[in-house]
Amino acid sequence: MDIQTAKQIRIADYLHSLGYSPVRRQGINLWYKSPLREETKASFKVNTERNQWYDFALGKGGNIIALAQELYCSDHVPYLLQRIEEQTPRIRPMSFSFGKQSSSEPCFQQLEIVPLSSPVLLTYLQEREINIALAKRECSEAHFTHNGKRYFAIAFPNVSGGYEIRNRYFKGCIAPKEISHIRQSGTARETCYVFEGFMDYLSFLTLRLENCPKYPELDRQDYMVLNSVANISKALYPLGSYERIHCFFDNDRAGMEALQQIRMEYGRDLYIRDASQTYSGCKDLNEYLQKQTERNRQVQSVKETRIQPPKKKNGFRL
Repeated sequence: MDIQTAKQIRIADYLHSLGYSPVRRQGINLWYKSPLREETKASFKVNTERNQWYDFALGKGGNIIALAQELYCSDHVPYLLQRIEEQTPRIRPMSFSFGKQSSSEPCFQQLEIVPLSSPVLLTYLQEREINIALAKRECSEAHFTHNGKRYFAIAFPNVSGGYEIRNRYFKGCIAPKEISHIRQSGTARETCYVFEGFMDYLSFLTLRLENCPKYPELDRQDYMVLNSVANISKALYPLGSYERIHCFFDNDRAGMEALQQIRMEYGRDLYIRDASQTYSGCKDLNEYLQKQTERNRQVQSVKETRIQPPKKKNGFRL
């Protein structure tokens, strides 16, 4: 995707693909609660005619590229275009009707959260080498209606009652957009492992399960999932209660910038580790899990081939 192609995408559609819906409409302007920070009153405006946005509290605005810069904490244009392109299959033309509807009507209607059991979703997780038992423990299944059509997806809860949702073709959220904080039961933990998305969190749990006999100490920490690097500011306060922070971010510019924000906040007081070095050469932890699993299969296949007895021909061994 190039810059001109990205600029053709309607910002309202792009925000919708990320899970954000307008609160009200005034002529050609749509008003949102800002996707860049927490607020109670909508002060984020999208001009649908000019396809421009403006955040009145931040005093910033611009086109879709400028919005991506703020969302992903990066000014590296190729990376921003890649992130925008990732959402393109999930962007569909949509109309907003505010007539008799409540201004707070949710983006997803007839929402139902049930235990994760769909064979389609479980197959998707298996393809990404996620342990199914772990996924069923950590996630649920969301059924919802959008534009009169029924959908279902994996649902991962956050601290504010919302959900990150994902299936093979869709990635978004059921508002409110927030971090997820998984605290171990019992006494307070001194260490927290931080992930960008829940698929990386599930990948870590899968790897831990496979290596548990070697690394029993991995049961001794809390976990935090940002659900977007744009949520890094929301994570800073709760992270301050730990003595050690291990960051499992993507091996890209946005991941490094998120790590730097944590270091700028707590670098003098806390031990902060860049755990992405563990899976250097891979985009993220899930890619590392998939490559490790495939490598293990190949090794096992070679071992099984070596221990097979020689074939016989006409009653004699070859």
